[in-house]
Amino acid sequence: MERLQVSPSGHFLVTESGRPFFWLGDTAWELFHRSTREEAARYLENRRLKGFSVIQAVVLAELDGLHTANRYGHVPLLGNDPTRPNEAYFQYVDDVVRMAQAQGLYVGLLPTWGDKVTPLWGVGPLVFDEQNARVYGYFLGQRYRDQANLVWILGGDRPAVTGEADYRPVWRAMAAGIDEATGGVALVTYHPSGGNSTSAWLHDEPWLDLNMMQSGHGAGRDTPVWEKIAYDYGLKPVKPTLDGEPNYEDHPVSPWPTWNPANGYFRDYDVRKQLYRSVFAGGCGVTYGHHSIWQMFESGRDPITYPERDWTEALDRPGACQVQHLRRLMESRPFLTRIPDQGLLLSDPGAGAQHVQATRDADGSYAFVYVPQAGQSVEVDLRNLSGRRVKAWWYDPRIGAASLLREFDRAGPQRFTTLAAGPDWVLVLDDAARPFTAPGQSQ
Repeated sequence: MERLQVSPSGHFLVTESGRPFFWLGDTAWELFHRSTREEAARYLENRRLKGFSVIQAVVLAELDGLHTANRYGHVPLLGNDPTRPNEAYFQYVDDVVRMAQAQGLYVGLLPTWGDKVTPLWGVGPLVFDEQNARVYGYFLGQRYRDQANLVWILGGDRPAVTGEADYRPVWRAMAAGIDEATGGVALVTYHPSGGNSTSAWLHDEPWLDLNMMQSGHGAGRDTPVWEKIAYDYGLKPVKPTLDGEPNYEDHPVSPWPTWNPANGYFRDYDVRKQLYRSVFAGGCGVTYGHHSIWQMFESGRDPITYPERDWTEALDRPGACQVQHLRRLMESRPFLTRIPDQGLLLSDPGAGAQHVQATRDADGSYAFVYVPQAGQSVEVDLRNLSGRRVKAWWYDPRIGAASLLREFDRAGPQRFTTLAAGPDWVLVLDDAARPFTAPGQSQ
């Protein structure tokens, strides 16, 4: 596998040879802490088959990760000291990272969950300062310097700055240790707390290669993730941006900290809306998540905020099966020249559940418009597209199939109304009869 790096435009990720890379992530935060080798192998193969490209997992895990041993009886640190890693624990981390590589998957590696740095909530304990953070970062960087399938994610669900304290010096030190040990080849981002983006505190940090936001689960349905992505997309210096933790499938909808299941759960439709709209707004990819899988919940474990099923039963939930269709659509057209463009829309883009999001190739050879509701109409300005004639399809994000609508003259606006079978559709406008899957992928 090739290492990942930022594209020349600054908005996307590519491999070392320049091949476009679409980040389709999954949050398996407790993978190192709560899985056996056999379970990890099953999980990773399942995610490969579903088209995922990045697995986000935490070395020093959230759920009492310093004191509750992994499935083989090992804790990660001796005496809670980041400068005294437990070799037996890290041998299992090694195994899982290599298993992911064997499946063609990248690992978004979090050195620690944020409660070990920022004591706002969670069991912690607080164990990091500037000095040992650099030592720990160097240890990890040295251990995995030759592991090409890594992206480094600092943070762990925490703000980098609060009203009372600035935690950036600790994260800078950890990043410096990683950078020194890897010879500067590490690709680094940061996982912020819910409703926030790294751009609020870290955009100008030289170690931050791409911005990540967490639209999260605490603001109900249809939180305007597209606004935050668009804001980050327009920042200087240019950096890629993505939503690294949207609403989880099968997570209670009600605002934190109540999470009352009586108010319903996020389902696959809720997930699709946020994923498509964030990518079309300028994201270099996006992360899916399932409420049972992140915590690897199973009978006998304490449930976190009302999971409905064991994690193994959640592997094939509808949303997890559908996200591959987003990746295939994005990879089926020129990737590195795509831009967000709400100027395509002559009709009101709408708000909340009705919000429509558009993107197109910079040269106008194609456009995608995500329309979230059945029977919803949009008016599109075809003059932003190239070619004399434009073909239009409805692409079904539930099954990844496209239906040719008709062909239009490029001049002037056209109104399109989604199919009643919905609920959501992607309008595809193209000046050529291109396929809807990337090379080497099946329909």
